[in-house]
Amino acid sequence: MRTPPLASGPEGPGALGPLLDTVLDALQQGARARGGPLPAGGPDAVTERIREALGDVLPDKGDRHALHVLVRAFAQGAADPADPRCAAHLHCPPLAVATAADLAANVLNPSLDSWDQAPAATALETLVTGALAREAGAADALVTTGGTESNQLALLLARETRGAGLRLVHAENAHHSLGRAAWLLGLPDPVVLPAPAGTLDPAALDEALTDLPGPLLVAATAGTTDAGLIDPLPEIADRCRAHGARLHIDAAYGGGLLFSTRHRAALAGLEAADTVTLDLHKLGWQPIAAGLLTVRDAHDLTVLHQRADYLNAADDTEAGLPDLLGRSLRTTRRADILKIAVTLRTLGRDGLAALVDQVCATAREFARLVDTHPAFELHDRPTISTVLFRPADATDDTVAAVRRRLLTDGHAVLGRARLDGRLWLKATLLNPRTRPEDLAALLELVEGNTPR
Repeated sequence: MRTPPLASGPEGPGALGPLLDTVLDALQQGARARGGPLPAGGPDAVTERIREALGDVLPDKGDRHALHVLVRAFAQGAADPADPRCAAHLHCPPLAVATAADLAANVLNPSLDSWDQAPAATALETLVTGALAREAGAADALVTTGGTESNQLALLLARETRGAGLRLVHAENAHHSLGRAAWLLGLPDPVVLPAPAGTLDPAALDEALTDLPGPLLVAATAGTTDAGLIDPLPEIADRCRAHGARLHIDAAYGGGLLFSTRHRAALAGLEAADTVTLDLHKLGWQPIAAGLLTVRDAHDLTVLHQRADYLNAADDTEAGLPDLLGRSLRTTRRADILKIAVTLRTLGRDGLAALVDQVCATAREFARLVDTHPAFELHDRPTISTVLFRPADATDDTVAAVRRRLLTDGHAVLGRARLDGRLWLKATLLNPRTRPEDLAALLELVEGNTPR
């Protein structure tokens, strides 16, 4: 049997060309077969179609058509974030240029755990993370798989710099990964403050910090998952400074506002944080994964240092080879920085700002359509690009059923959020190509599937 061609090396480009043609054709066929933002029929129907396409997972004899068959089935059964009716989550449609750059990273397959596996990737990551850290008012930044890993790292750094008795304080609006990180690290149960207005109340925080023994870590949020709200960061930073508490800001969603002159001011106070979570596979239009954790004091990262002679022997480090094991809790680590670097250079600040401004404007337009429509109720004007709404006079059970009906029929992907004691439909608008007519059609779909 002939050895299958490799993706890199002399034969790589010639082998990849026809395969990429196959993939693109299968993607198109799958999208046409899907015919909407997600497959119709619900979980059972999707599973059955995948089972049929897959057949024997590990057959004795290979099938040269497997690439086309499985990619087509994968696309047919996907939720497509580039469809304007796919607007449930912080799940962006990736830019074509970023996706193309990611292919290069896959082909060369560098692993960022030693310089001799990733010479160019090491240099690129150092330069790009430094620039992005400065953008957020920080000294350094680590590449992560997303907001959850960044939040976990932030708590780890806080524990190692402040001591094992560290207590996490956050509001009810915080991301669930913070509580999980405290549990994983063996920290005391977090102190969870009420957020009646959807954001962390500085007065309640001040009272808690006054009463609680230290050391303390406060986690604020710049872009909540449910409604895209931003905590009052300057006031929170002032309270932390007054009480000697460490501050982490989870800006996985809102951090992309840094690129926009128009919206950047919403993140005032970000520079006061000891650590900041950023996530460019949200308001950065990157293929997953593209997370970052910035640190104000680069010395905090020394606690991550590890020594493995086969990766970072002391004499190699002394001779000038970069030591990468202190840049992550992971060992094998792919070059996610390439797609980010290509995007930043290709679009520039103006291009990224235009995308951010566009989706924020789209959200405001959708909120206006909801607010002026007699069949709907708007929760509030959007802070970033999330709009919460519900059919007027509907029960929570009806709201949940409408969402599931749209999913099962393959007509629309909307999220859900429970705020103010009620269930809301959530539209997270991250597609810069969504137009007013798409928004009107989405409302029409919801109205048509709401029983009266």
